[in-house]
Amino acid sequence: MSLIESQVFAALGDPTRLKIISRLSDGEARPIGKLTAMTAISRQGVTKHLKMLEHAGLVINHRVGRESRFSLNPDGFRHAQSYLQTIERQWDNALDRLRLHIEDG
Repeated sequence: MSLIESQVFAALGDPTRLKIISRLSDGEARPIGKLTAMTAISRQGVTKHLKMLEHAGLVINHRVGRESRFSLNPDGFRHAQSYLQTIERQWDNALDRLRLHIEDG
């Protein structure tokens, strides 16, 4: 697992960050204020979560005047998807070898 995948899965391992990702999944960029209103935590707390998601490449910060708006970054999720597909192929190969071993035994 590369550093990128590690950061992505670490970022997705928190329920608050998953809730933020879910709120952004409709494709609409939202300011911190709107994202804060959707949670039970402070603006500073949401900002920390957004910074971690941004560092992992899962969200993008767009400046619109003085306001920061956040949206999902599909490329960040593609890294995770690619990694999971690799793991899936490895498991499928291992299960195929086990099946052959059992059938031959």
